[in-house]
Amino acid sequence: MTNSVLCAVDISNGDIDVNVLETAAALADQDNAQLDVVTVLPDFGESWVSGFFQPDFHERALEEAQAKLTQLCISALGDERNARIRHVVATGTAYQQILHTAAEAGSDLIVIGAHKPDLKDYLLGPNAARVVRHSTVSVYVVR
Repeated sequence: MTNSVLCAVDISNGDIDVNVLETAAALADQDNAQLDVVTVLPDFGESWVSGFFQPDFHERALEEAQAKLTQLCISALGDERNARIRHVVATGTAYQQILHTAAEAGSDLIVIGAHKPDLKDYLLGPNAARVVRHSTVSVYVVR
């Protein structure tokens, strides 16, 4: 039985992850599980690159990502379902933050999309492959 489902989406993909979100919601609804949705922003704050951004860039990026994540959930699942979703915006390396968020939330299942694989990543995209490889819980990959 699943108690918590974590759905990882990339808000920079536009509506590409709608089917990933719908699949995660359907899997969560089967067991009346909590649905959490995470998106990950790159971390520019610790490197020399941060000098090229305004001091409040990260805070503004977090606010914008939160708004886009919420809007994606509303457009895919509706207002009522969105009200029961925990929205998480993390900063760092995508696969590491997805795994960290799953551990923090006590997720039993991670749902992630695999899009546009390169030749070297023919079966799965690089983030999906790393999540599958390093996860301690089941991972459902949506093509």
